[in-house]
Amino acid sequence: MADYNFRAIEKKWQDKWAETNAYKVSLDTSKPKFYVLDMFPYPSGAGLHVGHPLGYIASDIYSRFKKLKGFNVLHPMGYDSFGLPAEQYAIQTGQHPVVTTEANTATYRKQLDNIGFSFDWSREVRTSDPSYYKWTQWIFGLLFNAWFDNKEQKAKPIIELEAYLDSYGSQALDAAADEDVSQITASDWKAFSENEKAIYLMNYRLAFLKDTTVNWCPALGTVLANEEVKDGVSERGGYPVIRKNMQQWCLRITAYSERLLSGLDNLDWSDAVKEMQRNWIGKSVGATVHFPVQNSEQNITVFTTRVDTIFGVTFLSLAPEYEELESLVTPEQKAAVTEYVNKAKNRSERDRMADVKTISGVFTGSYAINPFSGELIPIWIADYVLAGYGTGAVMAVPCSDTRDYAFAKHFNLPIIQVQEGANTDISQPDFDPKAGTMINSGFLNGLSVKESIITAINYAVEKNIGTAKVNFRFRDAIFSRQRYWGEPFPIYYKDGIPQLMDNASLPLELPEVDAFKPTETGEPPLARAQNWNTAEGNPFETNTMPGWAGSSWYFFRYMDAQNSEAFASPEALAYWKQVDLYIGGTEHATGHLLYARFWTKFLYDLGYVNVDEPFKKLVNQGMIQGVSEKATALVINSEYPIDSTPYNSRMIFVSEGVNPEGLITVPHAKIDISVDINLVNGSVTINQVKKSTIDIAALCAWRKEYADAAFVVEGGYWKNNTFYSNSTEGSDKFITYQVVEKMSKSKYNVVNPDEIIERYGADTFRLYEMFLGPLEQSKPWNTNGIEGTYKFLRKVWRLFYSDEGNWLVTDEKATAEELRALHKLIKKVGEDVENLSFNTSVPAFMMCVNELQTLGCHKREILEPLTIVLASYAPHITEELWEALGNNTSITQATYPEWNQAYLEESTYECPVSINGKTRAKLTLPRNLSNDEVQAIVLADEQVQKFLEGKEVKKIIVVPNRIVNIAIG
Repeated sequence: MADYNFRAIEKKWQDKWAETNAYKVSLDTSKPKFYVLDMFPYPSGAGLHVGHPLGYIASDIYSRFKKLKGFNVLHPMGYDSFGLPAEQYAIQTGQHPVVTTEANTATYRKQLDNIGFSFDWSREVRTSDPSYYKWTQWIFGLLFNAWFDNKEQKAKPIIELEAYLDSYGSQALDAAADEDVSQITASDWKAFSENEKAIYLMNYRLAFLKDTTVNWCPALGTVLANEEVKDGVSERGGYPVIRKNMQQWCLRITAYSERLLSGLDNLDWSDAVKEMQRNWIGKSVGATVHFPVQNSEQNITVFTTRVDTIFGVTFLSLAPEYEELESLVTPEQKAAVTEYVNKAKNRSERDRMADVKTISGVFTGSYAINPFSGELIPIWIADYVLAGYGTGAVMAVPCSDTRDYAFAKHFNLPIIQVQEGANTDISQPDFDPKAGTMINSGFLNGLSVKESIITAINYAVEKNIGTAKVNFRFRDAIFSRQRYWGEPFPIYYKDGIPQLMDNASLPLELPEVDAFKPTETGEPPLARAQNWNTAEGNPFETNTMPGWAGSSWYFFRYMDAQNSEAFASPEALAYWKQVDLYIGGTEHATGHLLYARFWTKFLYDLGYVNVDEPFKKLVNQGMIQGVSEKATALVINSEYPIDSTPYNSRMIFVSEGVNPEGLITVPHAKIDISVDINLVNGSVTINQVKKSTIDIAALCAWRKEYADAAFVVEGGYWKNNTFYSNSTEGSDKFITYQVVEKMSKSKYNVVNPDEIIERYGADTFRLYEMFLGPLEQSKPWNTNGIEGTYKFLRKVWRLFYSDEGNWLVTDEKATAEELRALHKLIKKVGEDVENLSFNTSVPAFMMCVNELQTLGCHKREILEPLTIVLASYAPHITEELWEALGNNTSITQATYPEWNQAYLEESTYECPVSINGKTRAKLTLPRNLSNDEVQAIVLADEQVQKFLEGKEVKKIIVVPNRIVNIAIG
């Protein structure tokens, strides 16, 4: 083959890999296993852009490398195929989500295949496939039929709890449960009807029904998790979200709080992700304290980590959702409270936690009594207090907490100082809430903060006004979604009580419906289904599971994806155990990664898996950013007459370099508009920086609303495809400016990998993605640099073939220089891959090939191992060259070569000769000389002798293989 024809080569090998199932892996106990996994994608309609494959390429290189090192590598791929986009499209068009998802999945598969990944496609999973979600439903059934023993810190079957209640009742039971669960005796339990027992057990089940405040999105017709809401709108679509009380299925993930926290210590994850999970779980050690309400039998219970500051409490703050709020509001304050609560409940908890600048609140009109001091304190409502954290009530200490301080200053409430000494003034930057000693605090005066905390807790317990307690910010996970495209719950209702379906009846498949939106009465889409009930007429649950249900265990299904009898066989689970390397984005830190850990620990407790952590090592790849082309536009106010504008246009675009100030004197808005990067038709150089120019006619054709716009440039302006000069020598080019930001369709900066591969090939694309920078860092995409990577592969080809297509490889013996170049590369690439430093391997490849090209090397002894080393990065070209070298098996069956230290050591070295501290000569010397031999050669050197002439040599120091120092007088 005369030239490097990447298109023919890549098609040939992709077809061959598919035909021979080249990457299919089996359970082989004779080899050590290694499980490499990418976070599987949601198959969107847009397909992949060049940023998406970054992690996939890294994991593929690692997988191929590990296989060459003798490991049995599991490297699967599938699709997280339940999702809101397909459902929203179904609502708009009537097209079933199955059709949309199937088409999108086909696009993804084609793109992934084009890049040459070594995925074992025989293990493909799709979360929306009934054969897959059968097991998601099965795991939900396990959660429904389980409870959590706090004493043993593990989940157990619900029948064990039933037996315990039958013998002892609940009074000595230490179990994860709803806070308001009532205590019962064994006699009470035995007297319960079956329905009453079912209702009581709901307080303990790990999957349970509960009335809870949720993020309700009317436009999407579903409940959203906290991480799916941002700034009061849905993260997907930007629709308004309100807070609403609804009965929901929940998972008692809070039962695992301690284990989820402690388990982080043993994981090879980044400190940043582990800290995000720790903060999300939010463990606090403190006490609950009861504040009696004035003229009432009611108590307000608060949780605090700083009970020592209780003498500084000047008001109580309640969450707007506080359950007993209505009884605390006086008639005079009712209107103000109602208005405030209605406004506050439409903000998500995440927004309220993050927004530290907005201060708002309202007085209830009632007062509570400080149980330590007896002082009356007002009861306020404030949206910085969350109903789900602690008790939904906060004892406010303005001298010790920044939010309480800001609230007190804003509403002119008292501030009592309870600590004195250095760093105890909250208004100062050096404030330390745990500094100093206590003052104005009764029996705590004079104690340090640490001493007073213990003393105050003991006092609260002794006086029966509080208890010591560990609290978590963590909330139980809402598991219901009011949408169609999700897993149906394996639940039906009999006499209003939820009942679990038999496993033999699974999967419960999604029914056909006449529309994919909620019913006219607001019920979920499944309520539209005909005969959505059991054979006995009992109705099925109409909610579906959330998008994270299927992704919480998919890594286990890959181990035995075709098993119809179990979610995975015991043999497969025992062999593959857990994911050894997991690659994905940090955006899943408090969602998928946390839920997957929870489900794994639960399955471990019940004996279904033999590990309690799913992902041994986690690497978060950075983002490949897009380079957006932006244009400045001045938009004239609509009420201003258009014929009074300088250019008879409502919209005036201003070229980069033209000052927009003073250009238009009438009222206008200045905005930045993203321009499709495909409209760039050239570039100009301004101050040694290349700037893009835009085809104005193409821009106007692309966006019809720009057709009548004026485009002001340095030399005049364009209007309706006509140029009007301003009689200067300025350019008529319209110049944009560039911004590096997230690659996105909405920013028109998406680069399609198919186009890059068509032009340069998949191997070039793979190498270039790695070359862009460290895996874990974000970096901008720049197509201009890819040419060098393409030329490198052509150089590799030329080591094997001449320009005329003649085979150049010989069986000659390699030289020391050639072996040194090769073994440096073997060592470097092996270390780089193990350290995930893929970006530094690419220049190492280039340097090695350049050296071999300079040496005129075409020797099999060098080129065969070189091909193996390159194979993980560029699998197509190396398969072709491996075959040309006479090998009958795939290069994936080869063994990664061992580097030899002897070849890395050069036989000579450059020896500086220093005379009285100054380098006077540099000699090339053999490395195996003795110190006496080195001394003799140096003293005999003509250049050295010039500096020694007529001088006395006082001392010679020879540093072996490094330097010679001569002192003369």
